[in-house]
Amino acid sequence: MNGMREARASGQMRGLVHRWTRKVRAARRDAGMVTSEYAVGLLAAVAFAGVLYKVVTSGAVQSTLQSLVSKALHASF
Repeated sequence: MNGMREARASGQMRGLVHRWTRKVRAARRDAGMVTSEYAVGLLAAVAFAGVLYKVVTSGAVQSTLQSLVSKALHASF
């Protein structure tokens, strides 16, 4: 009786491993970007970095950051 249980458990485990392996291989085929997608993604990242740089270096944001740092340095504990 134990032998049948072990064989059934072994078969179930083999089935699980087989299904998992198929899913991993299928995901691997679709993973990554092609060159054109990579170029568009890179342009979007550079554009976002440019906008973020402009925002952070603006006068209003710089004065706000400076006041926050000043308050943090002069805070009493």
